[in-house]
Amino acid sequence: MTVNGSGPRTTIEPKRSKRRRNNTDGGDRPSTIRDVAAKAGVSVATVSRALAGNYPVSETTRARVMAAVESLHYAVNVHAKALSGRVAGPIGLVIRDITGPSLAHVAAGVEQEAADRGRLSLVCATHDDPDREGDLVRLMREQHAGAVLLVGGAVQDDRYHERMVEYARALDAAGSRLVLVGRPPLPDSSAVTVVEYDNRGGAFQAADHLLTVGHRRILFLGGAPLLSTAVQRRDGYLHALRAHGVPYSEELDVPGPYTRVSGYQRTREVLEAGVDFTAVFAGTDVVATGALAALREAGLDVPGDISLVGFDDVPFAADLSPALTTVRVPYEDLGRTAVRLALEREERLAADDHVVLSTQLVIRQSVRTLR
Repeated sequence: MTVNGSGPRTTIEPKRSKRRRNNTDGGDRPSTIRDVAAKAGVSVATVSRALAGNYPVSETTRARVMAAVESLHYAVNVHAKALSGRVAGPIGLVIRDITGPSLAHVAAGVEQEAADRGRLSLVCATHDDPDREGDLVRLMREQHAGAVLLVGGAVQDDRYHERMVEYARALDAAGSRLVLVGRPPLPDSSAVTVVEYDNRGGAFQAADHLLTVGHRRILFLGGAPLLSTAVQRRDGYLHALRAHGVPYSEELDVPGPYTRVSGYQRTREVLEAGVDFTAVFAGTDVVATGALAALREAGLDVPGDISLVGFDDVPFAADLSPALTTVRVPYEDLGRTAVRLALEREERLAADDHVVLSTQLVIRQSVRTLR
């Protein structure tokens, strides 16, 4: 194991586990199933049956075998069992960043559903690197994953579509399944399961709420322009403006990354430019916290001077002061549903491979009525 830090690299040699010494030169080697059989005084076939648990073996014999396994520190070759179909493959979860609060809740849902079904979950982060994503998908395929879940929004250009089709075909050929979680389906998604949520509807609800209570100048802090979630949430915002007959204002439509720093900087720049607005619709709750800091720094009260709405309903949203009005996304259900659909696909119709979960506006104390 190598420990990386600002100082010199330090290599720590792992401790060797205790092994039965059987080879002619006296060196250590891993114990084998034959060693276990000899220790227990039974045949190799009996050891195999006792470990598999699906053949009749007397309790006395099973106890002798397990005692020999413990004594020799015998490790079952799980990879070989996976190849023979005797053990369920893990669920691979590939996300951009494991520290994001919304993605962490998707991962929690995946882990819970996988555990309920007796599966392991493997969680990996891409850090927005397509090459790393490809490597991780290949690794999951080699590990005979029951399904590989790609989580979070994506820039859906031609290269993205080609990459997803390649993943889907490779996993399908290996008996696995590609699942797109929180992103739209592909043009040809026959080998892909899609579980997304209603971004457009949720954004419409948030903007509609602000417009209904009298706000007409709403600063929209959306996401990166080509990101799928950002495109959908902006569509919902624009739809609400049209529904209320409110003209679109380019100076109020300010895209950027879904980060707290970006929310702060964008809000501060709009304030310094003298742009007039009475409410802020932040593309995520994290962006909303940055906007809140910038508004307070400028001496503005929320909601007394400026109303504020977020998106996600991550746990801290209710603990802000004031508690944040936001759109609730069922992130844990998203993860659970993705695992369930992937593992039960043979029992369902192909039409059920695309599911859209609903979102819900949660009204708290960060919005005031103007009329």
